[in-house]
Amino acid sequence: MQRRTFLAALSSVLAGTLAKSATGLPPAFAKLTGVKFGCQTNAWRIDPRDFSSLLTVLAKLKELGFDGFETGFRNIQPQFGNVTQARTQIEKIGLQFFGTHIFLDTYDPQTQIAPMDLVKTVADGAAAFGAQRLILSGSGLIKDGKVASDALKRKADGLNAAGRYCQSKGLSLNYHNHGPEFQNGGLEIEGLYKHTDPDLVQFLTDCGWAWRGGIKVPEFFARHHKRIAGVHLRDFKGDFKSDVQIPLGQGDFPLQQLANVIKKVKWQGWVLNEEERLSGEKPGESAVAPAKAALDKFFGS
Repeated sequence: MQRRTFLAALSSVLAGTLAKSATGLPPAFAKLTGVKFGCQTNAWRIDPRDFSSLLTVLAKLKELGFDGFETGFRNIQPQFGNVTQARTQIEKIGLQFFGTHIFLDTYDPQTQIAPMDLVKTVADGAAAFGAQRLILSGSGLIKDGKVASDALKRKADGLNAAGRYCQSKGLSLNYHNHGPEFQNGGLEIEGLYKHTDPDLVQFLTDCGWAWRGGIKVPEFFARHHKRIAGVHLRDFKGDFKSDVQIPLGQGDFPLQQLANVIKKVKWQGWVLNEEERLSGEKPGESAVAPAKAALDKFFGS
């Protein structure tokens, strides 16, 4: 080997050895499997009127070694009139903008998702921000243990329409579940997979809610991984009906089994930590830092 070639190779190795994250792992460790690590910013209290409060959280996520972030639409909506500067500030931090999420207390009575005018407004703003996707939640459809076929069709049609609009803006549309979609063995969520267009609608599977609904998450993921763009991971102590949420990796959620399936099917989507608390508590770094260590442990090799 020529001396110059050897020195270049040695320099590269030393740089990789010295560039360690807070967990002691190389910053690109997650890339070994093709999985990207993200975090929902709702573990922190963010003031939508103060954009710097979001930027501070994003800087912390970058420091912790995450690849990207997800945030609620209200945290960026006030900046839609100043999007160029706001986008530049985010890009300087160096995180990918996985997506912005529309979660509402009440939804369109016909589609049970966000009204289409709000979808368009947020999609326009998100695209200008450089987000990769728009994420929608919705109301559950199960009543008396059944899903009415007409209600399912309206919701699926609404998602397809939203997906078509997002696609025209260069965005992907993801549907994010809560608990109701996984009731009765996942009756509604299976219907949404069946009746939405795979070219227009992907899924951001909240595995914590699915698990609390009694679903065998690794098996569900194995069936549907081709349409799953990302997974939300959270953890609980006790049985799956427990309300005691603790940092990811410290509870009973089957992380290892899910990681095994992800590796087996060679999935290359996003694994996102979500440390939102049902109590309204905002644990921030105290929960997210150990959660990131758990992501490195289970999904990093």
